[in-house]
Amino acid sequence: MKNVVVIIVSLLCSNLAWAQKYSSKTGQVSFEASVPLFEDVSAKDNNNIVILNADTGEIASVSAVKNYKFTVKLMEEHFNENYAESAKYPKTTFTGKLVNFDKTKLSASPQKYTIQGKLNFHGVDKAVASSATVYAKDGKIYIQGGFVARPADHNVTIPKMVSKKVAENVNVKYDYVLSKQ
Repeated sequence: MKNVVVIIVSLLCSNLAWAQKYSSKTGQVSFEASVPLFEDVSAKDNNNIVILNADTGEIASVSAVKNYKFTVKLMEEHFNENYAESAKYPKTTFTGKLVNFDKTKLSASPQKYTIQGKLNFHGVDKAVASSATVYAKDGKIYIQGGFVARPADHNVTIPKMVSKKVAENVNVKYDYVLSKQ
């Protein structure tokens, strides 16, 4: 019986070993929640970690919330302390899948895909669908796209005093260059 278990575990592990995984530790994720006539509300994280299983199209990413850098330091402080509560919720994650992804069809010509998954921000999971452009070049996979997130969907309260200065819909963009592991 032990031999059967060892053989099954070995087969499962060998499948994982053969999976084509691509990753990056320097993915770029930015968001913009500006309102016309007010100061820009935008930030960028250049250290987003992302992993793509090219065999299945499954994708996952994680950002340390404190990695988001704002032009205005006071805005960054308020974001971390009052809105994102980064001490309590230190990371934001995304897990999902590129719909109908087929690694054999990747080329230098950008192709459109939909990425469906779950965004966890501020401790709240929310379904997300994103339009992405994907292509391969020089042994790397490039993924770029964006989606709209709403602070209210993640239980982020914007104080009434500044609510007119922050958009209800936040434009999130990502830009990844993934290398084979």
